[in-house]
Amino acid sequence: MIKRIFTVDGKPFFPLGGQARNSSGYNDAESETAFRAVKLIGGNSLEIPVYWDQVEPQEGAFDFASVDALLASAQRHGLKLVLLWFGTWKNGDMDYAPAWVKTNPARFHRVISPSGKDCWVLSSHCAANFEADHRAFVALCDHLKAVDGVEGTVIAIQIENEPGILGSDRDYGPDGQADFERPGPTELIAAMRQAGSGQVLDLWRAAGKRASGSWPELFGAAAGELMTAWSIATYIDRLAEAGKAILDVPMYINVWLGEGGWKLPGETYPSGGAVGRVLDIYKWCAPHVDLIAPDIYVADSRGYEAICALYARGDNPLFVPESGPGGANAWNMFRALADYNAIGYAFFAVEHVIGHDGGIVPELQPLVDSFRCVSVALPLLLRYQGTGSVHAIIQEENLGAQRIELEGWLGMAVFGDVARDWSPKDWRHRPPSQSAHTDGERGRGLVFQVGRNEFFAVGDGYRLILRPVLPPEQALDATVARDHLLVRQAHTVSVDEGHFDAGGAFVVDRRRNGDEVDGGVWVEPDVRVVRVVMCE
Repeated sequence: MIKRIFTVDGKPFFPLGGQARNSSGYNDAESETAFRAVKLIGGNSLEIPVYWDQVEPQEGAFDFASVDALLASAQRHGLKLVLLWFGTWKNGDMDYAPAWVKTNPARFHRVISPSGKDCWVLSSHCAANFEADHRAFVALCDHLKAVDGVEGTVIAIQIENEPGILGSDRDYGPDGQADFERPGPTELIAAMRQAGSGQVLDLWRAAGKRASGSWPELFGAAAGELMTAWSIATYIDRLAEAGKAILDVPMYINVWLGEGGWKLPGETYPSGGAVGRVLDIYKWCAPHVDLIAPDIYVADSRGYEAICALYARGDNPLFVPESGPGGANAWNMFRALADYNAIGYAFFAVEHVIGHDGGIVPELQPLVDSFRCVSVALPLLLRYQGTGSVHAIIQEENLGAQRIELEGWLGMAVFGDVARDWSPKDWRHRPPSQSAHTDGERGRGLVFQVGRNEFFAVGDGYRLILRPVLPPEQALDATVARDHLLVRQAHTVSVDEGHFDAGGAFVVDRRRNGDEVDGGVWVEPDVRVVRVVMCE
């Protein structure tokens, strides 16, 4: 059973869309482009930041005009919002703290590096830093409760953005050093022992399995990163606890991944962020945080799957709040949805899909097509994820066809449109001789088996051929020649193109038959969902 974190009007909701390009302050025209882009890809939600320095330019004086503008735009476009709180941290530093925080390091302590140099990062060990962020975050939640409590435009809040320290593994200043030398939290040691496995437990065992002691005594060389993770996790959890007491929406933390490159905390990723080796600390020490969500910019399929597997846990459903807009994401996302039961998905810089002419940027068309295919299949995902009925179709490099194990049936997703006189599409779509897919348009999609003989398919660049599972003496198909992929489709009761209405019922838009079904169930983004009922 999939744990659905996001809801709208009390019903499960799958946030699908994009994140605004968020580095600089935006005006109404810029945010309007982001909203239009989400609509263009078939999305239902936009992730967009709220900047601490923008809403509290003077200490204690709040201005939520920018937030109100976002709410109005979202409601006008019929979209939901996931707000990103850029407070103490944004990508491992303090760029979005107000000027009155940045210019007063005597009060708002910064992280100190091993050399004694100030880092451009607020210390999580400083009480004044927490109190200031806490006051601003609570004010934001109070405002949202007052102006959006009934409408429910905001469906979730990301607290901070890729928190951690760039420039040091921990805070070597007086605040951090004092915590480093104190005994490690007894509740952390108890949680490790109760878990019985995990990377944090392995680090503790490697350091000697001490029952108590300071951070370096407990974790050896890894102590700095682990203490920072604990400090940041508890810091953000206190913000989540305060915010959720006011506004009952999911709150999550996103992660700058640390699994690539040199894997050096503080250099190749922000130390203390919820990377794989410290993820357990976040799950144990931040009970008010609903999700730890990886920002996945990994293109290769093995690396992508490894990240999905790391964060898709029984205590942490997979949510992908950021992913790359590149070609690989056009098919990798289907892995997350089918194989790792992702409960939401977005890609970064959604505005980039819109060209100067107002149309879709050609090189991003495959990504847009993939999101549109997922959009029309959301009712199926909400119902069938986690049941074993959802299958990812992904054309790996040099792969001509993908075999699918189904209940009572064998499926073969044949990629591309090889010129076959006996397997045309319809008059609206490209003839086979003109439809060779480029590398960026590899075949991909989803196949759902919703009953023994009933299937749904979405995607692009493949044909689904179905054959019943039969004893060997009955399974031989006399039409097989040299090419084992030229097996004709088994007999169908019906093949229909359609869509799901607001109530989740399938509506038939067009029926296929004859030549259009003999060569398999072909999919294209513009035909939306294809339902197939087989005849045994």
